[in-house]
Amino acid sequence: MKFKLTSLEKQWILYDVGNSAFILLVSTILPIYFKYLASSANIDSATYLAYWGYAISISTLIVAILGPTLGSVADTKDFKKKLFTAAMMIGVIACAGLGLTSSWIVFLLIFIVAKSAYSVSLVFYDSMLTDVTTEERMDSVSSSGYAWGYIGSCVPFIVALVIVLKADSIGLTTPTAMLIAFCITAAWWLFTTLPLLKNYKQIYYIDSVEHVVRTSFSRLWNTLKEITKEKKVLFFFLAFFFYIDGVYTIIDMATAYGESLGLDSTGLLLALLVTQFVAFPCALIFGRLSAKYDSAKLILVCIIAYFAITLYAVQLDKQIEFWILAVCVGMFQGGIQALSRSYFGKIIPPEKSGEYFGLLDICGKGASFVGTFLVSFISQITGSPSAGVGSLCVMFFFGLVLFIKAEKVKKSQV
Repeated sequence: MKFKLTSLEKQWILYDVGNSAFILLVSTILPIYFKYLASSANIDSATYLAYWGYAISISTLIVAILGPTLGSVADTKDFKKKLFTAAMMIGVIACAGLGLTSSWIVFLLIFIVAKSAYSVSLVFYDSMLTDVTTEERMDSVSSSGYAWGYIGSCVPFIVALVIVLKADSIGLTTPTAMLIAFCITAAWWLFTTLPLLKNYKQIYYIDSVEHVVRTSFSRLWNTLKEITKEKKVLFFFLAFFFYIDGVYTIIDMATAYGESLGLDSTGLLLALLVTQFVAFPCALIFGRLSAKYDSAKLILVCIIAYFAITLYAVQLDKQIEFWILAVCVGMFQGGIQALSRSYFGKIIPPEKSGEYFGLLDICGKGASFVGTFLVSFISQITGSPSAGVGSLCVMFFFGLVLFIKAEKVKKSQV
């Protein structure tokens, strides 16, 4: 029977379409524009890559601290939508604000705010999955979210890219063209969120109490103690920490890595646009495959594929090799993210989804902090970006081993 999305599932997916436009900008145009600002301040390539990585690391560290606490608060009745709206609005405003400065330091500070708000909004958004669909439909709905996010984000990106690349011919300075690009992305992010804000209802929740924040801290502490006994969840947390590190680090630093190797900027942007188009059908294919095959086996395939991709990236030094890398990343990027999200949603209590997804965010964002910091640090001390990229193989290896361990634990033990 043909899989058909409900109206609410479509509206939930639409937020993926909106926020993905921002993260596509972050992984493509933003590093190049930051290099433009950094070069104006006489900052060399290795140091530029390091500063960009440190900014990403700081934003992920902020979210790793805020995510679990705010996620726990969001589980309280009628709080999830309010917190989600606040995080989304801060991200949208900061995104537009990126074009208002010519200082590389101020630019990085605004970027940290925008990236942190974006990531915090995903804690609430991911936890909404248990409210908008059923356990049986989670794999397909989650995969559809990533798939349509990849293809939908291309709409504002292509418009922004044309404005930036054709800035001289239409009489715009680079900063003005970038301001327009940032505003287009911010507007797209905002307007694609409105249908979900209008119709979302929090079905699973914990009843409101007098001291919401204090109670949430207490609940969070109890959950942390419970997780040490819930072996399947615990091992998945640890596995996710390691393998998602490589995924997020590659997303965040691919363009910066190519720039540091001296590859053509336009070619890098077009290659990563191809990633989005490849990721769209591949994410849907993984969603379909999850109806026939165990999603855990599909996640294992993705982890192994990323290990091989990372090895390939170490020797990369030509434009064509970057294009091959972009296509390979697109094939597995949506699958590993979508199936991990739905896999986790099926092994946790739905009324504590905000709390659990907040804790999962520590693993995801904490790992991303380690990955970007490691790549940045090794690149800076060795003067070789390729040396930093090689360290990600270790993260994928440990992620693979721990995920296999998680799968050996029966669900009845959770």
